[in-house]
Amino acid sequence: MRTKQYSGNLKFENVVETQVNALGQKIEYPDFKDAKVSMMKITFPPGESTGWHKHIIPVFSYILQGTLTIETEEHKIMEFKEGSSFAEMINVYHNGINRGKSEVVAFVIYLGGDATPLAIPKT
Repeated sequence: MRTKQYSGNLKFENVVETQVNALGQKIEYPDFKDAKVSMMKITFPPGESTGWHKHIIPVFSYILQGTLTIETEEHKIMEFKEGSSFAEMINVYHNGINRGKSEVVAFVIYLGGDATPLAIPKT
């Protein structure tokens, strides 16, 4: 794909373009006085998980390596393989798990601000 906004021989690959997240919730941007974007590379050793948590801000993930399994409180299970991307769910507790035998590596973008936590653990 080549876009008209750029010149030259740049190659663009549409990774995700959606108006809803992985659970079908409409994506909405929060209204922060002091917005902040955080970009993280997260490595899951085999058998490791995020622990149960939820997000109250938009979060977007791209799987660089391996397969990440996401389970929700309602027992919905989703698998995201290497090269896939998704918008994470909002206000739904979920757990990201590496059920494979090699590392899972995810690149994650958080759209936060005003000292809002990136994730809220389930207590």
